[in-house]
Amino acid sequence: MSQPEQLPARPTIKSVARHAQVSYQTVSNALNAPERLRPDTLTRVLRAVEELGYRPTQAARNLRLQTTRLIGFRSTRSDGQGVSSIESRFLYALTSAARDRGYGVILFAADGDEDEIAMFEDLVSRGAVDGFVLSGSHRHDPRTAWLAEREVPFVSFGRPWEKTSFDYSWLDVDGHAGTVAATEHLAANGHRRIGFIGWPEGSEVGDDRYAGYLAAAADLGLPTRGLTVRGLDGIGAGTQLAAGLLGKAHPPTAFVCVSDAMAVGAMHAIEHRGLAVGRDVAVIGFDDSPLATVVQPAMSSVRQPLESIARRCVDLLLDRIDDPRSAVLTSVVEPTVIARGSSNPDHPSPPDGA
Repeated sequence: MSQPEQLPARPTIKSVARHAQVSYQTVSNALNAPERLRPDTLTRVLRAVEELGYRPTQAARNLRLQTTRLIGFRSTRSDGQGVSSIESRFLYALTSAARDRGYGVILFAADGDEDEIAMFEDLVSRGAVDGFVLSGSHRHDPRTAWLAEREVPFVSFGRPWEKTSFDYSWLDVDGHAGTVAATEHLAANGHRRIGFIGWPEGSEVGDDRYAGYLAAAADLGLPTRGLTVRGLDGIGAGTQLAAGLLGKAHPPTAFVCVSDAMAVGAMHAIEHRGLAVGRDVAVIGFDDSPLATVVQPAMSSVRQPLESIARRCVDLLLDRIDDPRSAVLTSVVEPTVIARGSSNPDHPSPPDGA
């Protein structure tokens, strides 16, 4: 029996861009904002569109022509150690900002990128959302390419960690600046041997925060050799990693930690050695999650401005929904050190949540 003839794959904006040797955005401009292109470039792209027989998907056209006034956002699984509270805080800010603009947020569960893309496809094909806010960006992230190729409006809370052939709007927290500020805060309180407890190498956010610690130590003339350890996130891991550094002949007198969970673990290790957190060994975390104010003494931490980021994400996304030709905007926002008793026993702890 003869094999059935395979139909050719439907051309996509990606194949048009490849055929015309231009970017995704250039193809999008040719179709939606031709005045932004030089005549020769526009001619080349339109020729490629015609030769390949490309037509925008019905789903993409629907998103431009009608509105659900709903935004899609992935909900991630809690790790049980308070880390998900950062997402909860961001989600609350996102839904509040969307509500103020007359929009709602559809939450969907997804475990991993492919699962999330499957949810994109389902929601877009049903015309259930007007666009998406992404989070948790990383290298080789397939989600942005999937959305850009199909001309689905989106904005990312998290920068692209590598160069892409298309542009999109994103906002991110400057983890480098945050750990610089944390290290400077401890040095200003008289600490010279400041340890760092981080995530494994290859974690984009973790590497960014580690680089900030190293830069600050270099600027301040502080030693780092034998004072840095890295491991998987969690209170237990933080306890174990901090205990290893505290057991050295010349232990650190302070810790900069990549997360609040790691910082709580470091506080446990300090107390297990009969030392006082803040007075004998200082600790500062990152994220200013609820963990920071439920421990004793209250924990210093680097606060991410999640509320303002969420509001800006909504503004950028709705601009894109209203006008696919709207400018692509990116921003890295500096966080703030919130000083409490764990890094300075004489510092009055602000009220909970402050």
